[in-house]
Formats: sequence, C-alpha cells, structure tokens
Amino acid sequence: MIYISHALGYVLPFLIVLTVLIFVHEFGHFWVARRCGVKIDAFSIGFGAELFGWNDKHGTRWKLSMLPLGGYVKMFGDADESSWTATVDTTRITPEERTGLFASKPLWARAAVVSAGPMANFIFTIVMLSVLFAVIGQRVSKPDVSEVVAGSAADQAGIKPGDVFVSIDGRSIKRFEDIQEIVTLRPGQAMSIVVNRGDTPFTLTATPESVSETDRFGNVDHIGRLGIKHAGSSEVVRDNPVKAVGEAWRETWLIAHEELVSVWQIIKGTRPADQMSGVFGIAKMSGDSARSGTVDLIYFMALLSVNLGLINLFPIPVLDGGHLLFYAIEAVRGKPPGEAVMKYSFRFGLALVLTLAVFANWNDLVHLGFVDFVRGHIS
Repeated sequence: MIYISHALGYVLPFLIVLTVLIFVHEFGHFWVARRCGVKIDAFSIGFGAELFGWNDKHGTRWKLSMLPLGGYVKMFGDADESSWTATVDTTRITPEERTGLFASKPLWARAAVVSAGPMANFIFTIVMLSVLFAVIGQRVSKPDVSEVVAGSAADQAGIKPGDVFVSIDGRSIKRFEDIQEIVTLRPGQAMSIVVNRGDTPFTLTATPESVSETDRFGNVDHIGRLGIKHAGSSEVVRDNPVKAVGEAWRETWLIAHEELVSVWQIIKGTRPADQMSGVFGIAKMSGDSARSGTVDLIYFMALLSVNLGLINLFPIPVLDGGHLLFYAIEAVRGKPPGEAVMKYSFRFGLALVLTLAVFANWNDLVHLGFVDFVRGHIS
C-alpha cells in the first residue's frame, strides 16, 4: 500500500508526466486547427474551475484548471469542451466570424484537426525515443539461445541451445529483447518460430506457458514464457541521428502493436480485465519510473503517450475516434448523422468511458492494497 507520507513522490511525477502528455495531445489539435483557420476560444490543461490563465493576441484563453486529469481545446461555436455540438447561430455572426467556425470547415479539415491530437502523441514518442537512442543509447542482446529449460514450451517445441531466432509469426527478430516482447503477450497461443541452427533454418511451433508475474510496479500480469535463457553479452549502443529515428519509429510501432494486442485479448477474454490500470496505477508507475532514473521515466512516458494516442482513436463517441467515425459516416452519406443519433451516441460514449474509468481505478485500489486495508479496518 502507498502511505500518505510517500504520496508526494508519486503525485508530483504523475502530474508532470500527465501534464506534458496532455499538453502535447491538445497542442496537436490546437496547431492544426489554427492552420485550418479555426478560431480557438480556450486551451485548457485540466477541467473545472480555472486556477490561472491568460489571453493571447488571437483571443485564446490559455489556462490551468482545477482537475488535472485531462484537457481540451474549445473552438469557436462549440457548446462545450467536447466539441460535439455547436450553438452559434450562423445568421447572427459576420462572414469573417463564420470563417473561424470549426463546424463550417470542410470534412477533410475537421478530420485533420481531430486526428492531430493522437498523431502529436505518436510524434512526441518518436522524438523522445530518438533523443534517448542517440544520446544515451539502448541495450542490445543477440537473439541466440544459451539454455532451454527442461519441460518448458521451448523444450517441447524442439528449440535447442545455440539456436538463433530469425522470426516469430513472420516478424523479424533482431535482438533477444524482441523475443521477450512478443512472447510476453502470447500466453497459451501457438506461434510459428524460425531459428537458424548452424547454417540450417528450422521452422518450429511453440505455445508459451501462461505464468503470473509481479512487475516492479506491483502489478500482477499473466504473461507468456518460452523457457529459454540468454547468457550472451549485451551492450549499450548509441545510434547516429538517422538510425535513432528509425529505431524510435520501430519501437513506437511495437509499443502500439503490443497495446492493441493486449486490448484485443481483454475483449476476447484471454487476458484478465483486472489488468486495466486507472489514475492510481498510472500515478504509482510514474513515481516508480522517476525513482528508477531518466531512462525508465522516458520509456514510461513513451508508453503512456502511445496509450493516450491509441485510446483516443478508439471509435467511441466523446473520444477523437468517435468524431472520426461520424466524419466517415458523413463522407459516405454526404451529410452528418441526425441530431438525435449524435446526442444518444454521445451519452452512450460518455457512460462507457466513465464505466471503464471506474473499473480501471477499482482495479488499482485492489492491486495497491487499499481495498484490503479498508476491509481490515472495517472488520
């Protein structure tokens, strides 16, 4: 359990990490909206009452609000921060004001503005990792096998010491860490593995064993394990700027792929839903990452930034992906969905997001021991 005396060590890193990532996301919307000629009424980090702020020369109110668990860009004509409805009577505004309306922009421009938030998160991740790989470097180990655990999934599949991994399910393997990243997400799922044994390639089928593991953040996870070990040396490699960008792009893609696989496994029921984390879990991981050092904190921010971008692209009303879904419908129909459809879709999306948030935060309270603590004091 996290004691109150240690709260600042978690809350402060959490607020810094979240504020940076929210700013990046919302600035993506803001920047593209400005380029498309949309007038911006407000740019807020957080929701609720304003703590402080200022107006820029374009009339945008930049502010920090009381509840720092999100943010928004409110565009001219929007009824609220969600940008789902517009209330401006276009017959009562000047032609110049009408050009600043988000709702008056062509479909491609509106889609570009909405997409810009998640894209900003992905770009930010690539930039962070590029700098990390070029300045500090990344640890790289050869994808060879030094030992196979007797009776393990690898042993049953016919993997031998000395084998060098070439690919798993068609995905090229360049380092031992690639094997770990793939296998971890495939508990109980058969995989096609290509290894080189000497100069001869072999294609094998292995089904990683499902094991429970507690990570350094205290989260219990069900992961896949082959049962192989790597005793070879690893080295920290610093890339030149061009290669660093390529490696950062690759790492960002892998993070996104792993997150989507995890979500799909939860939906299918092959991965426990209690692994979903909410605000409390993220706060704990932020504090633990900050304590572990700069590299771990950057990796955690990269992971969280990709998560933020992906989640916002899910086709759920109230999220960016919900907007894009309705724009796709508008592109097919030649007109947007009816007002009633939009209204009830918004309510459904909001209810779904709030339900998932409550569920995820309940998981956090259970994993962090708070629920057992309360039960112990009540009983």
